Amino acid sequence: MTITLTDADTVSWNPEALDEILSNDEGRPVLFTNARILTMDPLIGAMVGADILFVGPLIVGVGPGIVTAAGDDNAIVVDATGTTVVPAVMDAIALAGGRGHRSEYVATLAPGNTTDFLVVPDELADDVPDAVATLLTHPERVRALVSAGRPVLWAGADVPGRAAAPETGFPDAEDLTGSPRVGVWIDRNDFLHQELTADGRYDETRGGRPHAYQGRYRIDGDRIDYLDDLGFWAYGEFRGDELHHAGYVMKLG
Repeated sequence: MTITLTDADTVSWNPEALDEILSNDEGRPVLFTNARILTMDPLIGAMVGADILFVGPLIVGVGPGIVTAAGDDNAIVVDATGTTVVPAVMDAIALAGGRGHRSEYVATLAPGNTTDFLVVPDELADDVPDAVATLLTHPERVRALVSAGRPVLWAGADVPGRAAAPETGFPDAEDLTGSPRVGVWIDRNDFLHQELTADGRYDETRGGRPHAYQGRYRIDGDRIDYLDDLGFWAYGEFRGDELHHAGYVMKLG
């Protein structure tokens, strides 16, 4: 696909709608209307002159005619005429026939799925790969990129206050003194003892063998990432008062 940039490629696209979406604290529905929609869902397929309706991170409707209820629902309406809407996340396994049931598909623009989609001009979206290629090579031509219901790009520019990707590499350790997650975590069979220290280090004892694995860790919400001194990465998840890691379920000793 050859792309020739013109002065019209950077445009002001639905700025009022963007302002409404960014200030939407009341949970109003958002409707992108009159677009070509490539849902990548095997039951729904592709549609022209269609709408996609979402509330927060969840798609609740897709197809023609939803706009007729926009006033009733106090929806924020985005005129997407001349654009194509595609999933922003690709389920390559499903596309290759590797999932046996439609219910196993992820990343399709079907009601009930996460509101992750990309909006590009029709001429740049013969199919989903073309649309995604536009995002990767010419993001200035993207009309909208929406992640979990929140705009990330709009009219080819970063949306103010958008989430920023973490920097590459393991961050400097925080001082976790006083954190309820610092201490020695012990699995149900008393085989694995994993000590998390306030300086961002971990030290594992396995089956009575001390210092079996050592390294750094960081906590992001309920997720914990490990970077072992040997060089490999691992992760765990805090669930209530339990730490789940590599098949082990641990509690603070």
